[in-house]
This record gives sequence, C-alpha cells and structure tokens, in this order.
Amino acid sequence: MEYSKLVAVTGLPGLFELINSKTDGAIVRSLDDKTTRFVASRVHNFSHLESIEVYTVRDNVNLVEVLNAMEKAGGSLPDDKDAAAVKKYFEKVYPDMDFERVYPSDMKKMVKWFDVLKKNNVEIVLSELPEEEPEPEVEAAEVVEEAPAKKTTAKKKDITAEATDGSTELTTPKKTPRKKKAE
Repeated sequence: MEYSKLVAVTGLPGLFELINSKTDGAIVRSLDDKTTRFVASRVHNFSHLESIEVYTVRDNVNLVEVLNAMEKAGGSLPDDKDAAAVKKYFEKVYPDMDFERVYPSDMKKMVKWFDVLKKNNVEIVLSELPEEEPEPEVEAAEVVEEAPAKKTTAKKKDITAEATDGSTELTTPKKTPRKKKAE
C-alpha cells in the first residue's frame, strides 16, 4: 500500500485507500476494517495525505515530516482522548509546531493516523515527481522572443477603405439594430 493513495474523508473516521475515482465520488477501502465502499463527493470531501500541511512557527511543513518525527521519537503514543498528554507529546516530538493554530483535535487525529499507518506497515514517504530534463542553456544574445499574434474575432473586423486622395483609412462596419422580441 502506497502513502500517495491514502485519503482522509470528511465525516468518516480513519484513513482510506483510494481504489478508484468516479465523477460523483470515489471507491475507498478502510485501513481499519478493510471494507470497500463508495463515498459520494456531494456529501464528503477527500484530502490526500500528501497534500496536508501542518502549521509551524516558521513555514508550513508537510504531514510526512511530523509523522517521520513521531517515528524517530519512538516510544509509546499518548492516549488520544487526553488532549493535554497529546499536546505534551507533540511539544517533545515536534517543538516547532504552532500550538496556537494546530487544534488539539488535529493533534489527536495525527496520533490516530500514525497508529493506523504503523499497523498497516505503510511507508511514510512522499511520492517523488519525475525529474524533468534540464533545458539547454542559451546565451542571452541568441534568445529572440516573438510577440504572440493577436486573435481577431469575426464580430469586429477592420475594413480598410481607400480614400479619393490615395490614402487609406480604417473604418469599422456599422452595427445593425436588433429586432425587438414580440411580447
């Protein structure tokens, strides 16, 4: 099971593996009881674990960094029902967390998710994007950018008319009045 396929679903406890997505929802498998079900997107929102960030006193960090810090700390996890114990645990494990903006319920959720991930032997790593080949370097003198061509619409056309003195002038066609709808 890959970390990149895991989602949290609003209104449903636990974590889910995304099996397949449809236009009106997704088919997910619970990591707790291994049941597969359809979850409608009209009722629920999906959050990929890879996209979840945690507030810190500096820049926001990805959830993976916090979970890896929890793994490195080892030891037993606090009881997720005791908010004070959970906060004390995170103060030890990840002291840079912004405890004013990260709610106790979020910290409890991270403890529960970490426990579920460990029970299912999920490797906690971000999926790597394939590296793009670097573009060849070009000297500034060689770079010539062309201005994009302007698109013309069929409704506005410029008509060039030749005047009697040989000069050209630009005129636009006259608009025809619209017919009123019969009531």
